[in-house]
Amino acid sequence: MSEEDHVIVTTGLTKEYPFGETTIKAINGIDFAIKRGDYATIVGPSGSGKTTFLNLIGSIDTPTSGEIYFNGKKISEMTGNEVRDLRRTKVGFVFQAFNLLEILTASENIALPMIINGTPAREREDRVQELLEIIGMPDRGNHFPMELSGGQRQRVAIARALANKPEVILLDEPTGQLDSNTSREIMDYLIKINEEENVTLIVVTHEDTIATQAKRPLTIIDGKIYEGILESFLSIKAIEEGTL
Repeated sequence: MSEEDHVIVTTGLTKEYPFGETTIKAINGIDFAIKRGDYATIVGPSGSGKTTFLNLIGSIDTPTSGEIYFNGKKISEMTGNEVRDLRRTKVGFVFQAFNLLEILTASENIALPMIINGTPAREREDRVQELLEIIGMPDRGNHFPMELSGGQRQRVAIARALANKPEVILLDEPTGQLDSNTSREIMDYLIKINEEENVTLIVVTHEDTIATQAKRPLTIIDGKIYEGILESFLSIKAIEEGTL
């Protein structure tokens, strides 16, 4: 698989956790590749390994075995500084809980990754304003998170993830705390970013409408990844929700 075609590749990826006298395989030998500019969603029952998988490919966590390649280079062979640079500039993260700093304004939250990365002040200011325009909040930069709606806070979190112009954005239940209308709004912004800026998106979601609209829907069950949305997952979901 060439670097030109694929931004992330995993081979035999495994993550194990000790549990008493046994071992739990949260991720169980995943071979995976995603092309630059692709848009994938991941569904799966609770405890299936979705968040663990995102943490591994985003270099937040390290695998028990197997390899992760980013732009053709093994993460396991990168130096500590290279891994930090990868997280700072190549990968953006968006979480369900927003994770905004309440003492900072929307603009300051968006600027934070650029401050950490040493981006000059004028360049930061221009990028922040550009991102506020992209997320449809050009006049809300001076507002604090408590002054924003849930949807607006998630847009700010997305803008923060985009600040350093990453190649990949990983999103863990980005609409989990939002109503259906706001969820559609947020996903419309993400699809726009994917299409117009060629940013690769990998979205963990529990929402069927989000999962099915992706270019590449995926399912994780028992630490293994499958193409498409599996009937077995839908049955498990129905049991969990009490509709079966």
